[in-house]
Amino acid sequence: MRASGTFKVADFTPAPVPAPGIETAVPVGVATMEKTYEGEVAGRSATLFTAAYDQGTGVGTYVAMESFEGSLGGRAGAFNFAHSATTLGTDRESEFFVIVPGSGTGALAGITGSGGMAIDADGTHRVWFEYDLDAQRTSDA
Repeated sequence: MRASGTFKVADFTPAPVPAPGIETAVPVGVATMEKTYEGEVAGRSATLFTAAYDQGTGVGTYVAMESFEGSLGGRAGAFNFAHSATTLGTDRESEFFVIVPGSGTGALAGITGSGGMAIDADGTHRVWFEYDLDAQRTSDA
């Protein structure tokens, strides 16, 4: 199954982190984020976000863990997903996106799969999930 939608970042709050004791050319930071989703993916998420990123050049890598609550294709529940990517100023590469197995609740119990994110030239943030639900949940729908 596939569900897609758009999202907006409702909150991005940097979190204090102890100095790592190793100095590199790109600073490491941690933040919490809240997002809202619309479309076939509808709901909200809370995100733990870690990045090594140079704001001046737009070069860096992030790793994020999200807890999503809402619906995919009309099925309501919650689950976790993880994603990461490297940016080289304008392009994204080395993308990773996975739904955490065993994390689904409600009508999304048993969810597994992957997905992706993209940012359009106009700044619209897009997300999509390619997912499966276990056989019992699918037959109950």
